[in-house]
Amino acid sequence: MDETRTSPESPVRSQRVLLPLALAQFICSFAGSNMNVMINDISRDLDTTVQGVQIAITAFLLVMAALMIPGGKLTDRYGRKRCLMAGLIVYGAGALLSAASPGLGVLILGNSLLEGAGTALLIPPVYILTTLMFSDLASRARAFGAITAFGGIGAAAGPLIGGLITTALSWRAAFVFQALVIVLIIILGRAVRDPVPPDPARPFDVRGAVLSAIGLILIVAGVLAAKNNAWLTLGLLVAGALVLAWFLRWIRARERAGEEPLLSTSLFRDRTSNLGLVTQNVQWLMLMGTSFTVAAYLQVVRHYDAVRTGVIFTAATVGLLASSLTAERLARRRAQRTLIVSGFAVTIAGIAVLIAMVHALSDPWAFAPGLLLTGLGIGVMLTPSVNVVQSSFGEGRQGEISGLSRSVSNLGSSLGTAIAGTILVAGLSKHAYAAAMITLAVIGVIGLVSALFLPRTGTATTARPG
Repeated sequence: MDETRTSPESPVRSQRVLLPLALAQFICSFAGSNMNVMINDISRDLDTTVQGVQIAITAFLLVMAALMIPGGKLTDRYGRKRCLMAGLIVYGAGALLSAASPGLGVLILGNSLLEGAGTALLIPPVYILTTLMFSDLASRARAFGAITAFGGIGAAAGPLIGGLITTALSWRAAFVFQALVIVLIIILGRAVRDPVPPDPARPFDVRGAVLSAIGLILIVAGVLAAKNNAWLTLGLLVAGALVLAWFLRWIRARERAGEEPLLSTSLFRDRTSNLGLVTQNVQWLMLMGTSFTVAAYLQVVRHYDAVRTGVIFTAATVGLLASSLTAERLARRRAQRTLIVSGFAVTIAGIAVLIAMVHALSDPWAFAPGLLLTGLGIGVMLTPSVNVVQSSFGEGRQGEISGLSRSVSNLGSSLGTAIAGTILVAGLSKHAYAAAMITLAVIGVIGLVSALFLPRTGTATTARPG
């Protein structure tokens, strides 16, 4: 592929094109969490159950994860801006279909499939374009800080915004809101310029794309089936692992034959990047798992309406905003490893508070301290984790690593909703709530341990370039 870049973006232009990219990440993260406060409303309107809504939410996150790697590769062949715009159009169509859905099946088609596929097309270009337009590590850290902050705010504020819209109008209006934001992004996105020309002759590994998608789908489906059938769960998990092993064998065979695979195995030979990917997965697993568990518990067990549930989540939004606004200053003063480790420690502490307070107090604001700590912790570590992974590779690998990075993050989101949701839905009580949150905390410890093995050096201005 021709690696010749166009002339560098001016600082003013770079900041202008950053806004639509950040908004794109915001709306996709918003879509992953805003339905959490609509559980009762959607269940009643579409004559379904809490588990049915959980499946729709998890399927949306899963489709994103399953198609994110192929989406990243398509950017090399068709161009980053073209894929961005195509993804926005598909997403917008899915949002409008969801708003008009007469039943759960159409909601899954519009929200889970179309919005999920649109997100998989548009998110890799967001991170690739950011990496290409902001060449030095300091400016790239600031850009990633803005994008990941918008993403985190979208996920944290999704329940509040969704709750306000649902209560004032209806849950369907929340999908219309998403479509309107998509139109705004398309208008603002006209200023975006692709720094690297597309390569139409670039091959695309169809079999690899199919195998990777099927493997991930089987894994998450196995988690979702845990409530109903242990043997089915085991069978799906084993089948998913075997398909992913087949995928790895396939891409190795293509590399040995001198052909380009969907994903280069060399991406997994960088120890720092691998550890960064683990931390990304666990961060989003904890964020989305906590969001679904707390929101479902408040609505189904405490019988709170959408807006009351959303207002309680303001604490998480405030925490994430506070830490995101200081991300650039922290990145200059502290090593990325330090920020990620600290973020995990604060987030785990937040989950511990959420477990303790729900048993000690009946006041709804008892959730606020834990949600605040969770938001603070997630906000501190999102940006350095992304920067660790993206900066581990040069421009020629950005399509692959961006797709892999976003796939791993969204897989974490879908697993968080699937794991915590499956435990919670099985009982829908204080004990099930506590069990789900304890599970999230234990998984958070795994992320913390992984972060401890990251290199000690590397602030936003000293991290090694790709």
